[in-house]
Amino acid sequence: MKGKQSKYVPDLLRGSTDTLLLFLIQERYTYGYQLIKEIEKRSRGYFRFKEGTVYPALHRLESDGLVQGEWQELPNGQARRNYRITEKGKRALRAKMATWQDFASAVNLVLRPTEA
Repeated sequence: MKGKQSKYVPDLLRGSTDTLLLFLIQERYTYGYQLIKEIEKRSRGYFRFKEGTVYPALHRLESDGLVQGEWQELPNGQARRNYRITEKGKRALRAKMATWQDFASAVNLVLRPTEA
């Protein structure tokens, strides 16, 4: 799968970005760049998110009350924004995951060869 990106991935992924981010954030307190690297690692390079995708999504999730961001000052004097999931975010993630499971199951049913 490494290096094999479908030309349709951006369209398919568009509706799943929030779910992927919420899932990773609920696993641990994290920041944007770390999320980008973790998604790439877990997908074995299949997903390569750009900052222009992740940061607007994080801002949207924060404004919707699904995650809470906090600034952290680093030893080098720079700052980064870390995110944790809220209770509202946990409920939204459960709903999104259930919807995804239902969708994936239905697609798999359609793609299964028929018994002649």
